[in-house]
Amino acid sequence: MDFRVERRARKLAREALEYVELSPLADRPASGLPFATLKRIELARALAAGPKLLLLDEPAGGLSHEEVERLATFIRRTRDRFELTVLLVEHHMNLVMRVSDHVHVLNFGRTIASGSPEEVQRDPKVIEAYLGGELEEAS
Repeated sequence: MDFRVERRARKLAREALEYVELSPLADRPASGLPFATLKRIELARALAAGPKLLLLDEPAGGLSHEEVERLATFIRRTRDRFELTVLLVEHHMNLVMRVSDHVHVLNFGRTIASGSPEEVQRDPKVIEAYLGGELEEAS
């Protein structure tokens, strides 16, 4: 590998680690680090590639409530700072509703609703599929 290319790649990697606040771990193997830290390393790795689209597949899986709150803030900040489109596949509805501009809801692989977070939360098909009940009309 060309030394200039390697230097550039190392610089981008260190900048990404700094962005996710993990620069002190730059020279440490990832194995054995806490799960939430590994998630942040994965994000740094993706950001170092300079994407325009960031696919996050269930990033809240295994995280505590507090960690999910920090993740939501991080996703919004990252989306805005790097001017990214974020495609989020997630079952944690609080996270989805906090970070999304547009939501597509699938049930057994079929789209049952699409719209703003507010619209899909009120959609009777979403309520039936995910809560197992019907939407009650306010009296």
